[in-house]
Amino acid sequence: MSKGILLYARNNSQIDYIKQAYFLAIQAKKILDLPTTVVTDSFNYLEQNFPNYSNIFDKVIKVVWNDTEVASNTVLSKYENHTSRTYKDGALYSKKLHFKNQLRSTAYDISPYDETILLDTDYLILNKNLEVCFSQANDFLIYDDAYDLCTFRDHTEFSYLSDAGIKFYWATAVFFRKTNENKIFFNLLQHIQDNWQHYRSMYQIKTNIFRNDHLFSIAIHIMNGYKKGTFARPLPGKLFYTSDRDICWQIRSNSVIFLLQKKDYNGEYTLVNWKDYNIHVMNKFSLNRCIDECLHE
Repeated sequence: MSKGILLYARNNSQIDYIKQAYFLAIQAKKILDLPTTVVTDSFNYLEQNFPNYSNIFDKVIKVVWNDTEVASNTVLSKYENHTSRTYKDGALYSKKLHFKNQLRSTAYDISPYDETILLDTDYLILNKNLEVCFSQANDFLIYDDAYDLCTFRDHTEFSYLSDAGIKFYWATAVFFRKTNENKIFFNLLQHIQDNWQHYRSMYQIKTNIFRNDHLFSIAIHIMNGYKKGTFARPLPGKLFYTSDRDICWQIRSNSVIFLLQKKDYNGEYTLVNWKDYNIHVMNKFSLNRCIDECLHE
């Protein structure tokens, strides 16, 4: 059975998701010996700025948003609307930008692999934990818990979708095999997304920002028969993350130096050397700066 990693990388005016995907694909090959497919609407940018991309990516799948741009090798998505969100770069800087995240529900159909690890591009692979996905028996894996390196912050929004709501699942990392049940699940994701305002109201989601975490959480709840169930099993290891209020300072071969937000001291940080554990880095500005340094070493 074929296996690999799937990434969605769609640049906005200031965040270079292509760069993140390129670096993650290098990590995936080096640490896990896995090929990576990237889905992007920024192909021209990829081609111009990363001329070696064909040696890094197994496949590049182009998505476009205008009928006149559709070619025979192009996948056209029906999800053309953009979401805006606030991106932070530490505790003192923020910027509102387009957040183009509506394609995740197409992963089953778009993945070229029988067994796929679907990752956010701001995920850093620092160990071999994800290899276990392919040797275990469950067909769908996702994290239902995560650990902030800063323990003093309020994590309520990452526990349940609302005060009286269902359990929160992280769409940051997902493993799935191409089975009939998973086909139903991804079709359900697309149905929920097509009728998002209805499901957002039903599940008492307050934010206006469309989030794949919420989408996956609702679909898992439905697949479990609207109760606790066993459709989704946890991925190997733990999901650790740093907030966008923290700063990624330096990436090394198997470690990362972070400046973590200091409690009650806005704009001050605590230095932490993080080693040997995969981690989700929410501050994309600082992540891209670190990747620049790694790619130019």
